[in-house]
Amino acid sequence: MNLVSFIKVYMMFKKSFSLVSLVSLALTLTLTLTVNTASASNISSCSYNGIPLYGKVKVVNSFPDIKVKVVSSFEDLDVQTVNAFADKCGKWQFVDSFPDFKIQFVDTFPDITIKFVQSFPGQR
Repeated sequence: MNLVSFIKVYMMFKKSFSLVSLVSLALTLTLTLTVNTASASNISSCSYNGIPLYGKVKVVNSFPDIKVKVVSSFEDLDVQTVNAFADKCGKWQFVDSFPDFKIQFVDTFPDITIKFVQSFPGQR
């Protein structure tokens, strides 16, 4: 439901309608939509912004595709490092050339959080 439809429905049910209540209603609706949109850009179906989270990975210091923070709990993705066949969600093969995507390890403001595991990689 968009803002105009919401206001029309609200006006049908309430005859006296002040500008202050209209502004507060619009602000509340805008903040709700902003929060929902921001959380929708996280990991979905083992990809981040269209980048599959498996394959050959190069670690860089600048201009990464994804900023990653390594954590010990409450991770977005469990990562298993492999030497070959990085073809399933969470399996990463670290390379120096021809990567599928580039990452930068950060301590603050990560795009995703990961935890390195020995088995059972994938999305949490």
